[in-house]
Amino acid sequence: MLLIETLYAGTAAPTACLELNFDARTKSRLRTRLAHGEEVGLFLPRGTILRGGDLLQAQDGRVVEVVAAPEALLEARCADAYALARAAYHLGNRHVAVQVGEGWLRIQTDHVLQTMLIGLGAEVHSLSAPFEPEAGAYAHGHHHAERGATEARIHQYK
Repeated sequence: MLLIETLYAGTAAPTACLELNFDARTKSRLRTRLAHGEEVGLFLPRGTILRGGDLLQAQDGRVVEVVAAPEALLEARCADAYALARAAYHLGNRHVAVQVGEGWLRIQTDHVLQTMLIGLGAEVHSLSAPFEPEAGAYAHGHHHAERGATEARIHQYK
């Protein structure tokens, strides 16, 4: 099994792809497969959240590109900026991972949250797309003191 323990910041081009959905990209310990089928074990620093386009260095020196896999999402659009901000507030109040785009919010499929968003006046549609939610208000400094953590956290994935 190929071991990956390091993020890569160099200039070498990737020679392999690792396609993962968002839940898998939040795990620091994971057994999975590269796109071409080779088994791989991720052993990354705790709290690491991988993003599409991130590069990793395998123990054998290979550079592996992380690809954000399409997954089942809900996209909410609202009639105006006030309604969209209100929907974002209510999602944030529930510590839900949210991807913010020009005029829309995306969340992982959840029928309870879909009902809430519709009740707030949003138009909600299902789609399949890569999910890249916001990292959080304090990104690299946001932590929970009881855990002694200093990494970025999305509350839903702490």
